[in-house]
Amino acid sequence: MKRNKPLQQVYELYTPEDFKVWDALFNRQMRYLHQYGAALYLDAVRRIGFNAAAIPDFGKTTERLYRATGWQLTVVPELVPQDDFFTLLSQRIFPATCWLRTMEELDYLEEPDMFHDVFGHVPLLMDDAYAGFMEGIGKLALQWLNMPHAIALLGRIYWFTIEFGLIKERGDPRIFGAGIVSSLSETLNSKSALVTKEDFDLDKMMQTEYRTDILQDKYFIMESTEQLYKSLSGIEKALYAATEYVGI
Repeated sequence: MKRNKPLQQVYELYTPEDFKVWDALFNRQMRYLHQYGAALYLDAVRRIGFNAAAIPDFGKTTERLYRATGWQLTVVPELVPQDDFFTLLSQRIFPATCWLRTMEELDYLEEPDMFHDVFGHVPLLMDDAYAGFMEGIGKLALQWLNMPHAIALLGRIYWFTIEFGLIKERGDPRIFGAGIVSSLSETLNSKSALVTKEDFDLDKMMQTEYRTDILQDKYFIMESTEQLYKSLSGIEKALYAATEYVGI
């Protein structure tokens, strides 16, 4: 469907339906996240000040982020080109859309909207280790932008950690990745006994293909965001080894 995709957030232009959509999505997800979500994520939502009644204001959110970890938000109308995305991450800037799906699209949307971008990704940028990992991924990617094989491997790590990762808390895998916390179907799917859950393993992630058009059938479980941050050196070594192996 055609929709307005603004280049900046003008808060006064949000409609009553926009507020109803945010309220419905926020309350629905939080109901399950209080059961299955990572305490780290729930605490980050509280610290950044998100709630059901108010669509996040990018200016105020950026102020809180910057004070906590030096990150900022910038508005983009849609998915940005790969090189732009990684450049922004390397500068501690997260690109996010500021438009919302309609009530008819609550359960499924083909492209990421503000609920995925902001509710899913932004709270955890309040965490130092997570924020450092995101910056590190951006800097690593810039070194291999002209090497599709390396970028594909890096994309798999991003997918299985930032988008669809689980994190262990008190011995139990909890919902962590933005693609899960912002999606009811993925939230329920991640708790199914029918899906595979494996411990954090860079080699396995790099060897595992994924699809964007189905519910995930495999999730990886990290021990902590500190483990994620400390994995950057291992990721770099693996990329060097992989590109050398294929003769790039």
